[in-house]
Amino acid sequence: MDFKNYLLFLLILATALYSNAQEVLTVEEAVKIALENNYQIKTAKNDLRMDEVGVSPGQAGMLPQVTASVVDNNSVQNLSQTRVDGTEVERDNAKNSNLNYGVALEWTIFDGLRMFANYEQLEETQKLGEAELKQAILGKVGDVMTTYYDLVQQQQQLSALDSTLLISEQRVELAQNRFTIGKASKLEVLNAQVDLNTDKTQMQRQQELHKNTKIQLNEQLARDLKIDFKVIPEIFVDQQLNLEELENQVVEENPQLQAEKISKRISELQLKQIKASRYPSIYVTTGYNIGNSTSELGFSTRSQSNGFNYGFGASLNLFDGFNQNRNEKIGKIALENAEIAIAEQEQSLTSMVNSTYQTYLTNISLMELEEKNESIAKENLDITVEKYRIGIIPTIEFRTAQLNYINAKVRNSNAKYQAKVSEIILKQLAGSLQI
Repeated sequence: MDFKNYLLFLLILATALYSNAQEVLTVEEAVKIALENNYQIKTAKNDLRMDEVGVSPGQAGMLPQVTASVVDNNSVQNLSQTRVDGTEVERDNAKNSNLNYGVALEWTIFDGLRMFANYEQLEETQKLGEAELKQAILGKVGDVMTTYYDLVQQQQQLSALDSTLLISEQRVELAQNRFTIGKASKLEVLNAQVDLNTDKTQMQRQQELHKNTKIQLNEQLARDLKIDFKVIPEIFVDQQLNLEELENQVVEENPQLQAEKISKRISELQLKQIKASRYPSIYVTTGYNIGNSTSELGFSTRSQSNGFNYGFGASLNLFDGFNQNRNEKIGKIALENAEIAIAEQEQSLTSMVNSTYQTYLTNISLMELEEKNESIAKENLDITVEKYRIGIIPTIEFRTAQLNYINAKVRNSNAKYQAKVSEIILKQLAGSLQI
């Protein structure tokens, strides 16, 4: 092996080692990383945790309130007293103290069932947080998958451009050889070189787009933007989606629609809480108190007390300026708005599913058509290359066949990508996107 071939061998080996060192990132791994790292999902998870902590009888007002208190009052006064028997007593700097401490309990045992509505609202708020978390996850997973398959498409286009670049280089070499032996003009060589440079420019633009899209995916995964990786070489589209099943899944599983339904239930509970004000509120109290007071002047110089106290109370709103009626009317209107929002959301989602499904069917059809076109264009290019080698076709025919092939390959790749995007959107709307 001569020195030149040895250097070529080292270059090929280094390229292979670098390629193997790159991370091969699957779409499942990308989704997993996004679920673990993405900032929006982390925030949504923390919001749900706060909702979960809030679901408690104490937060709803079902449990008693127990308080401990201590009060210590002291004074130093100049006193002058005239007693009933006519005697007068005076004392300068007389000290007085009064110490009270104890524990008191107050418990609302009936409030028109407001506390039970409060507790149920807390549970519904947690469910709303779960729906919002699912929506955030589905949205982010959809974004990650769309960007991922965009990279697959771009990788396929880079492969196509690489192939056509190799053909253009061979064409320049052939044109130069033919010019050397006098079978071609200088114009043919120049045209071949211009087309080669055009292909190189297109390749650089595509490489730039590919690198920027990698950065975008790393950002969505919330990891180091400089991490390099490869994606899978092919896009596989689920061609078995059924419109009727998707529509049913939207009604049952779509998190946006579920959130609207939960919001309606919350409006019902809020109206129930308002109506509770028409009933009396009853509470009981009890406690234990210790008191100790001293006075240097008076009929009693020292007093001590300790013991339990208990009782109950009740209150009923008799008139509040008709605010109760107004609040109930407002609550009923809010409930009507919630029902309207559900109907509007369901219609919007159903419309979106139907239109996206039609796009999905069109993309599936185009995907099959463009795959055939690519095969035909490849066969045509192979024949044209051989004819060009022996010099029986003009340069423009060769270039046309070359461009037809690259365009057919790009269209085929784009058709698969668009079909995959339609599939992702449909599953995202139906709440069935694999996460």
